[in-house]
Amino acid sequence: MAGAKSRKALLATLGALGAIPVASGLTGILGGPERAPGGAATTPSVDSEYRFVNTFWTAAGLALWWSLLRPEKRAGTTRLVLGTAAAGGLPRLLSARRAGAPHPVFRAATVLELAVVPGVLLWHARVFRAGQTPKNPRTPSITRSTSESLSDGNSGSESSCS
Repeated sequence: MAGAKSRKALLATLGALGAIPVASGLTGILGGPERAPGGAATTPSVDSEYRFVNTFWTAAGLALWWSLLRPEKRAGTTRLVLGTAAAGGLPRLLSARRAGAPHPVFRAATVLELAVVPGVLLWHARVFRAGQTPKNPRTPSITRSTSESLSDGNSGSESSCS
């Protein structure tokens, strides 16, 4: 039962985490850099790039939500999205070092990306690794492959079975 509760809590956490890029990404696309916390009008090139990048940010949240519809089968997608978000914390550190400390919202985002998201990744790996069932052993049923049968002039349906 503890495993089922952990799985349910994890999925709820992932759903909430997916809401962050969807909401902030759409705000970035529609509002531009002026709508960002601490944002202001900027050059047309920066505005264009900002809106473009937020399309990917929105897509990351949507991909995370999509992965939750079949969490066992789409675990790789979940981990890719979370891993990418965690890696995104590193350029934030670079920016802070070169350009100075950002708005407190972005400082919190850095903590989320570098501390919380890796923890959720580990939690995800634990929950979904524990829930996996062993693969069925392969049982050979055909002794000759279809290509061997065809090279002999026989159709694949005439292969012998073991």
